[in-house]
Amino acid sequence: MHRCVELGPNTNAVDDMLDMENKHMAENLATKVTRLKSLALDIDKDAEDQNQYLDNMDSDFMSVTGLLTGSVKRFSAMTRSGRDNHKLLCYVSGGLILVFFILYYLVTRART
Repeated sequence: MHRCVELGPNTNAVDDMLDMENKHMAENLATKVTRLKSLALDIDKDAEDQNQYLDNMDSDFMSVTGLLTGSVKRFSAMTRSGRDNHKLLCYVSGGLILVFFILYYLVTRART
């Protein structure tokens, strides 16, 4: 057996208040979901940009590696050849060291 209890005229007011509160909370939730979606899309775009940057950096490093490998091979061939090249090798090595120290000095002086 069911017993029907009538709560009176305040029941509609409470229902209306609860309904209005639910609608307000649903609107807040929808706003938060929209913000989260926008944030997720921004993160995705940023990740794609960073991946593209890393891919470009990888290809740059590969080209530099090829250049350095060729230079090392030529330098090794020059050191293995005759006695005259040893004198030239010392001059080139000394010049490179001198250029390195001059650039180091200029860079440190430019920072101050």
